[in-house]
Amino acid sequence: MVTPDNSIEKIVIVGGGSAGWMTAAALANDLGNSCEITLIESEAIGTVGVGEATIPPIRHFNQRLGIDEATFVRETNGSFKLGIEFIDWSRVGHAYFHPFGHYGAEFDHVPFYQHWMHEHLKGDTTPIDDYSMAWAASKAGKFSHPLADRRNIQSRFDYAYHFDATLYAAYLRKYAEARGATRVEGRVISADQDPDTGFLQSVTMEDGRVFDADLFVDCSGFFGLLIEQTLETGYEDWSHWLPCNRAVAAPCEKTSELIPYTKSTAKSAGWQWRIPLQHRTGNGYVYCCEYLEADEAEETLLASLDGAPTADPKHLRFVTGRRNKFWNKNCVAIGLSAGFMEPLESTSLHLIQYGIMRLLALFPSKSMSPLLAEEYNALTISEYERIRDFLILHYTATQREDSELWRYSKNMPIPERLQYKIDHFRTHGMIVSDERELFTNPSWIAVYLGQDILPERAPALARHRNRVPVQDRMTAIREAIAQSVVAMPTHETFIDSYCKSAAQ
Repeated sequence: MVTPDNSIEKIVIVGGGSAGWMTAAALANDLGNSCEITLIESEAIGTVGVGEATIPPIRHFNQRLGIDEATFVRETNGSFKLGIEFIDWSRVGHAYFHPFGHYGAEFDHVPFYQHWMHEHLKGDTTPIDDYSMAWAASKAGKFSHPLADRRNIQSRFDYAYHFDATLYAAYLRKYAEARGATRVEGRVISADQDPDTGFLQSVTMEDGRVFDADLFVDCSGFFGLLIEQTLETGYEDWSHWLPCNRAVAAPCEKTSELIPYTKSTAKSAGWQWRIPLQHRTGNGYVYCCEYLEADEAEETLLASLDGAPTADPKHLRFVTGRRNKFWNKNCVAIGLSAGFMEPLESTSLHLIQYGIMRLLALFPSKSMSPLLAEEYNALTISEYERIRDFLILHYTATQREDSELWRYSKNMPIPERLQYKIDHFRTHGMIVSDERELFTNPSWIAVYLGQDILPERAPALARHRNRVPVQDRMTAIREAIAQSVVAMPTHETFIDSYCKSAAQ
């Protein structure tokens, strides 16, 4: 292998699963045969994979790798996702939808949502959900690809996937190995460091084999074998804002038509997910161990399944937060080794994806410029904190006081920046966005309104557009949405014709 002077020649990835194989696939695709890429994983350790719901950026990751969508969905027993329905979060008996895509359609230079607010505060009781193409299709059980023509209402939604995370890792393993990555079976037990610089030099396996590298990627999960156990990077605990620290997961038989969205149902000590796949349904209860015992959580989950369980429940422990550094010396942590925020808005794979893309954008030489690591860490910390605040919003914006978790969440102090955003929306109906915000205006609108943070007034400019026929335009949008949904195939029909899996 011929490489320019000082270029990275060897990369070792410790750990497999979604994080490891997404990393290996992307590196192999971008670096080709210019680097030797080795992934070390142990079948005995296994992975956290309990099914996966995603958000739309995962499509860009797959497209970058040149992955055919129909093949990928078929091989992962996947389905399509138009958003998330939140049940009982603001108050028991209440539900709202966080859609992928936009509300309504723009017909004026004042944003649509501001016109809706103005009409709502004047007495129009039409919920904003009625202007969501994603929700209209979801509640009808329909799905098709969005149209490219932005003049059409069917261009106003987006989508992601549900899939079996274990099968996704297996799919990416084949992809990465076909492009030169090497998998090594076994367990890494230690890492050696340069005595002067502290940089990692090699990892040693249980059977004595040693693998050296220029760059190490830690995908070893919560344990953080390299980033924490070896480099002692430290961890910032966010449990005081996101108190759930346990989960129990169990798949069950598919018993109904595939819905094209995830369900998140608030419980007394946390919340329950429901993820529909072609061959089964994924379920889990995320909770706080201060308010619920593991056996009670398992009992609650199993009692709520809509089909017979197909595997024993799996229990997980975690602490919400992040590493003090994601890139430390010549080690980059990706996935659970980097940090963890509960899967409330399906951000786990997103954080893996953007950790990988950021590494490629700032790819180092053997000299490991500290400027590259500093930029990587600054960008990643900001991203984690913006996502963290969006998740906190779901807990703090609640009217529930029926259990200890919800009383605590409703009254807990929250980050200043989040409080500032809430104050702006409540007072002026304005969305305050940070640069590079993952969750854009429609997402914040969905959660603000869905959890009863209502503006005292509409943004001022919307109140001055008397010459605009707002009611007529809004009626036309609702009618266009309804007509478009009628013409769409059911989710199940779309999958059967496009990407039906053998396991169905």
